[in-house]
Amino acid sequence: MIVAGMSGGVDSAVSALLLRELGLDVVGVFMKNWDEEEDGVCAATRDYDDVRRTCDTIGIPYYTVNFAKEYYDRVFAHCLREFEAGRTPNPDVLCNREIKFDAFLKFAEGIGAEKIATGHFVRTDDGGRLLKGTDANKDQSYFLYMLKSEQLRRAVFPVGGMTKREVREIARRANLPVSEKKDSTGICFIGERRFKPFLQKYFNAEKGDIVTPDGTIIGRHDGLMYYTIGQRRGLGVGGKGGGEGRRFVVAKDTRNNRLIVEQNERSELLYSSEVKLTDITWIAREPPAHSFRCAAKFRYRQPDQVVTVTLTETGATVRACEPQRAVTPGQSAVLYDGEVCLGGGIVSDS
Repeated sequence: MIVAGMSGGVDSAVSALLLRELGLDVVGVFMKNWDEEEDGVCAATRDYDDVRRTCDTIGIPYYTVNFAKEYYDRVFAHCLREFEAGRTPNPDVLCNREIKFDAFLKFAEGIGAEKIATGHFVRTDDGGRLLKGTDANKDQSYFLYMLKSEQLRRAVFPVGGMTKREVREIARRANLPVSEKKDSTGICFIGERRFKPFLQKYFNAEKGDIVTPDGTIIGRHDGLMYYTIGQRRGLGVGGKGGGEGRRFVVAKDTRNNRLIVEQNERSELLYSSEVKLTDITWIAREPPAHSFRCAAKFRYRQPDQVVTVTLTETGATVRACEPQRAVTPGQSAVLYDGEVCLGGGIVSDS
């Protein structure tokens, strides 16, 4: 039996369909990981209804499991601590490690499943290596770099070798009710939210000064957790209508609660040639070498950047051949050897 994680979207729907067409015993399972209502309607209820209709069309049984407590304790609480510290976390990365490929995988094994299936655009090989998805624009290996080979061997990714266009065409031919459903965006399992009002429910943010690099005060910020490196919208200081006057966040001074902005989009303060990583994880559990050359992505969908990685006592130092713009503490730097994802770490400093 294969347990297919069903999100209510087209990718997971087609994954389940393809497995069923191979004659495999497939069970669809919807994970409810967030209980809050939005505009009086629980988004999870809408997604589950799409899962129910999809599974009926495919002809497979379906169930729901609730991991809301696990998600809050193991993913969301961590992200809140990161925001409070002035960093910008990536909840999708943690969600994959802690929920989809841990809590969900254990649930599936507990009901006798041989493997789990998801709609991620990635591939694997017999050695348990994680490979980029065929569709470069949809490749999601960036979000799965924290997994281990053992977990990958127990998972299948039916759409990883396809393009998004091919996935939608399969959904249309099979008359799946989600064939035209818009791709989900926003925070993993929480969805699209207005960022600042959402976080305001969890913080009593301390306002502070917005300053230029020389310390000149030019405005006030609403709380450092609401801003990220490279941001230019919503600052409320100059640059109305764009042009040379617009300002960009180049740093956060957490000790003095100051947001540092610069007027030049090409400011040297926005670029980094050396990045410090902590919380290093390797899919094969061991790094390729103490020091090695590879490619890196410092954000999702970024083209591969040539770097040299040197391991340290606390993590690794990554030196890029070309200066990298807006490398953000709390985000992930993911390392590659060609199509193979090696692992990665959390940016602590740049």
